[in-house]
Amino acid sequence: MKIIVPMAGRGSRLRPHSLTVPKPLIPVAGKPIVNRLVEDIAKILKEPIEEIAFILGDEAFFGADVVANLQQLAKSLGAKASIYRQDLPLGTGHAIMCAKDSLSGPAVVAYADTLIRANFDLDPEADAVIWVKQVEAPEAYGVVKLNENSEIVELVEKPEQFVSDLAVIGIYYFKEIGDLKDELQNVLDNNIQNGGEYQINDGIKAMMSNGKVFKTGSVDEWMDCGNKNVTVQTNSRMLGFLKDDGENMVDANVVLENATIVPPCYIGKNVVLKNTTVGPNVSLGDNAKVTDSTLKNSLIQSNVDIKNANLDNAMIGNHVSFDGNFTSISIGDYSVLE
Repeated sequence: MKIIVPMAGRGSRLRPHSLTVPKPLIPVAGKPIVNRLVEDIAKILKEPIEEIAFILGDEAFFGADVVANLQQLAKSLGAKASIYRQDLPLGTGHAIMCAKDSLSGPAVVAYADTLIRANFDLDPEADAVIWVKQVEAPEAYGVVKLNENSEIVELVEKPEQFVSDLAVIGIYYFKEIGDLKDELQNVLDNNIQNGGEYQINDGIKAMMSNGKVFKTGSVDEWMDCGNKNVTVQTNSRMLGFLKDDGENMVDANVVLENATIVPPCYIGKNVVLKNTTVGPNVSLGDNAKVTDSTLKNSLIQSNVDIKNANLDNAMIGNHVSFDGNFTSISIGDYSVLE
């Protein structure tokens, strides 16, 4: 089994945090988004992962440190890491074809801005599976249309009239991903574009026209990391799941001086808390110092110095110095607010 992970975009909806760190590498509950996604998919598949192909953007942003992290991630799962580049933002189909040398055999394609919780077996009769989640407002999503055999027969983007309430979450399985490769090559050769980009959906629709059977896979939880508010919510939900799984998320060497931690929280290494209450639902990265503050429902990265703060629904980057009474904030790396 292979996993194909397009992650070339810079994540404009999550600025300012994605200006200095690629969005898939922003930690949620103490671990980068892409690491959590790939590890969870590997657990779901319940079979050895042969190769993980990562499609990155330009080297100036996705540099050697990013590559090293991804290579270590693949190694931890016993897989080969293949690194490809998408130099121009030409769409999902184009991104996948940047990894065409890896597009053979069974594979999962997963976009690295979402997290899931699921436990199921792949349908052996399906040529492909599209993961979906039932949603309350399907008109805001791309959805699947099913026939009487529960096979996917159509993909509809943001339908004005009701088609179904099963939203596509951006994770796909192909029994033979070479079939998708052939159809996407045709998309590129014939310059078939939507919105000025080459889309995976055009390759999938061609596979359906050729008689390939697509089934749905459902997830228990689908957590977006698209913007600040939903990423903070995803952090809170993930902390709850990890607590239920029995994971210890508080480093043993945290220094508490008249301070309280209200679980669930992730507290990294070398953290000092003085006259402070942290939690519930807070992630606090390594080397953080928090004084005379109350933090809850917040995602805070490493090497920060926070004083006199009352934070709720906050997202703070790395190397930030913050002293103040603001509440719901979004502060990128290396900011100073006094």
